[in-house]
Amino acid sequence: MKSPAARLMVDLRYLRALSRRFRSTLLLAAVIFGLGPLLYHWRYVGPGGDRISYGEALHHVYFLLFGQPSLPYVSDWLVETLNILIPPVSIALVVDGVVRFAYLFFARHKNDKEWVSVVSETMKGHVVVCGAGRVGYRVVTQLREMGKDVVVVEKREDATFVSALRDENVPLLIDDTRSPLCLPRTHVKKASAIVCATDDDLANLNIALDARRLNPGIRVVIRLFDDDLGAKVRDTFKAEALSSSSLAAPAMALAALDPRLIHSFRIGKHLMVVSLFVVRDGLSGMNVSQVRDRFGGLALSLIRGETETLHPTGDVVLQAGDQVTIQASYPEYCALRAFTGESDAPAYADHDNFLMPGYRPTG
Repeated sequence: MKSPAARLMVDLRYLRALSRRFRSTLLLAAVIFGLGPLLYHWRYVGPGGDRISYGEALHHVYFLLFGQPSLPYVSDWLVETLNILIPPVSIALVVDGVVRFAYLFFARHKNDKEWVSVVSETMKGHVVVCGAGRVGYRVVTQLREMGKDVVVVEKREDATFVSALRDENVPLLIDDTRSPLCLPRTHVKKASAIVCATDDDLANLNIALDARRLNPGIRVVIRLFDDDLGAKVRDTFKAEALSSSSLAAPAMALAALDPRLIHSFRIGKHLMVVSLFVVRDGLSGMNVSQVRDRFGGLALSLIRGETETLHPTGDVVLQAGDQVTIQASYPEYCALRAFTGESDAPAYADHDNFLMPGYRPTG
């Protein structure tokens, strides 16, 4: 949740962007309601020879908007020209300008294309996420938790998480990404990154190409189902191409082997894992540096009693009962489990050939 001060700044930026978009309308309104009364005050002379105040002139201009002049007819060409021109011009101003301006400012929950376009203009360094499916929604949630502004593009009104995104007041553009005006409406020229997370590889590639054309420096992340295509995109397009299957495969394989693993990911050809260790006789008495130097395990957090310490320093001595979260390569993790007497998985050398071709454990 944003603080009241942050929300106020967002509203002010939105009002400024809206004012830029309606500058011609606001200028015309200033001319009608600023210059018009001055002209009446200067030229209008009543049937009895009386002049009118600026307030009376402003009153007359206001009622001319509705075709109801409040001053008697006089034979003056400038006054009559104003009486004829102001009503139609003012009606057009009210209908096309003031009403639309007020609608966009006060009815922002509607999330129509024009509103999304205006609110996107208030952002700089934001992230554009294309696709409001499960992957897109989780990406948006993660980015917002990190305090990043996000604009979402989705082709279908009935997509899975459209309603959820609107309930969370996320700017959501319902538009076809193939439309030439789609990405410009998201202010992609000033975006820091775009995430192409639709379920169509070709559509994701088209979005990425269009984004790079509009913003050559934008960071592109593409969801691709074809692993071979993803490798080619990474090499030639210099974009981050991710496959859901390749990301999930290590986690699923390791979950089948060892349920104690919390997370897994690859760094090049190395399979890295994260696991929680309860300190017993093997680790008790060793400090964090010794665990790192001997087994290659990095201590991410340490829970002792009710206290949790992120990134404990190397001189912290582990005590029986401590819970330490350790990151290591899979072979190093297996060696550490074997050292603590908890290893019930096959020896790491076998997994080395299966999971990490060409890799040999250190130490």
